[in-house]
Amino acid sequence: MERQVTRGSSSTHSSCFNRSVNQEGAGTTTEITARAAALHAESLVWDDHSGFEPNPLADLDQLERWSASGVDYLSINVGYDVISWQETVRTLADFRVRLERRPERYLLAETADDVLRAQAEGRMAVTFDLEGMDALNDDLSMVAFYHRLGVRQMLFAYNLNNSCGGGCHDVDIGLTQFGRDVIDEMNRVGMVVDGSHSGHRTTMEAMARSSQPVIFSHSNPAALTPHGRNIRDDQIRACAATGGVIGLNGIGLFLGDRQGRTESLFRRIDHVVQLVGPDHAGIGLDYYFPVAGVGFGDFVAQLPRIWPASEGYGTNDYRNVEPEQLPELTGLMLRAGYPDETVRGVLGLNFLRVARAVWKPTAS
Repeated sequence: MERQVTRGSSSTHSSCFNRSVNQEGAGTTTEITARAAALHAESLVWDDHSGFEPNPLADLDQLERWSASGVDYLSINVGYDVISWQETVRTLADFRVRLERRPERYLLAETADDVLRAQAEGRMAVTFDLEGMDALNDDLSMVAFYHRLGVRQMLFAYNLNNSCGGGCHDVDIGLTQFGRDVIDEMNRVGMVVDGSHSGHRTTMEAMARSSQPVIFSHSNPAALTPHGRNIRDDQIRACAATGGVIGLNGIGLFLGDRQGRTESLFRRIDHVVQLVGPDHAGIGLDYYFPVAGVGFGDFVAQLPRIWPASEGYGTNDYRNVEPEQLPELTGLMLRAGYPDETVRGVLGLNFLRVARAVWKPTAS
């Protein structure tokens, strides 16, 4: 039976967010730039999904780019449906060990309070995520297993259908019974249900099923850029009704912007803010860098069924928003008249709210 719950915050039903309240007396460009720098430095900055290639060869020193850009929390991808569950476990084990060896820089977070502790100590909090439920190997007990290893969010299907539900570039079969069981188990152990990369029907059924807030960790509005990987306004509204957050991503193809400009990312954030209120927009850059000299375009060429040319994949002249652009994003929000509290929400406090509601420490 699908649960009927009331989970949205008061801003969920407000599609009339007034971003002009902060424009009067905002100051000169120099003053706004200074305010933005100070606000960015003091805020919790949360990137809800990185596009790391799940591979033990990944250069984790690249994390310093996020740290230098003021990011306090990052969710690192350790598996997606393109690779086997064994490769996922191997990558997860490798990443954990390497990060644990640098306790002065990184904290493997279990709870929302761990994230705040890392911020206070000048470290970056890290958890892991899974892009697709093939990593479960059709075994429900794997949900708790991954949770124990630091996975705090998981989406259903990476573009193509699997045993849990439909992908965004496939015939959308909706949730299967196993998919419903997985949602229940994720709710139980404290793992966030994520709708990115998944089919429309699958996500709508998932949001009706989950007793906890549901997110889209790295998805953009289809209303601004029609693309199979982008999501419709009814999905955004349903997500907000659960108390969830949309993490807007910086992929140039999904922004419809070959230059990957910060302004394009801001416009997607503003679309969500105007549609469902400021409590439901966040950041999930999905920033990817080559691993062992192999770039994303190489994977696209090898697996055209997962990344179909009809959707624009394989075009290599799109630049993506990089972590270094996040301070500029803070400035754009202030220039648009966002109050400081709204900027703080988008930068990180909205996703922190979801973490507080859903995450649970690993059982002893």
